[in-house]
Amino acid sequence: MQQIEELYNTYFHDVYLYLLSLTHREETAEEITQETFFKAMKSVGSFKGDCDIRVWLCQIAKNTYLTLAKKSNRFSGDEVPETVADSTVSIEDSLADTYQSMAIHRVLHELEEPYKEVFNLRVFGELSFGQIAEIFGKTESWARVVFHRGKLKIINKLEEQK
Repeated sequence: MQQIEELYNTYFHDVYLYLLSLTHREETAEEITQETFFKAMKSVGSFKGDCDIRVWLCQIAKNTYLTLAKKSNRFSGDEVPETVADSTVSIEDSLADTYQSMAIHRVLHELEEPYKEVFNLRVFGELSFGQIAEIFGKTESWARVVFHRGKLKIINKLEEQK
């Protein structure tokens, strides 16, 4: 039990920030973070140690988020999901943004490791370079260089597609 409490105290903020980057809603991120640690507590015996514990927790968090998102695919009443387009934005701008976003995600999907994971942890997980370095067991400078090189690879691939 003390092990779970230590995990919770050590990694709550990281998991919460990761989920906040996915959900963009504080309440939802808090709720899923709690559920993540509950699931981790139930399955801590199955953690093999072949990756950093933070990565394992973020994977549980992502799976929990995706399950919740599938269950609440519909929205009810007056509640408007954040994905509904802003009526003040022109359809052309919206399509251009969607196209650009998809292009970036396609390139990111094809990016080789460790660039892909470092980029995801930094941009979507909002982790510091120090935290990323800790996950990989490398130096902070390594994390900065890999992120920068990954970003350059993404930019170059996007330029090639034009």
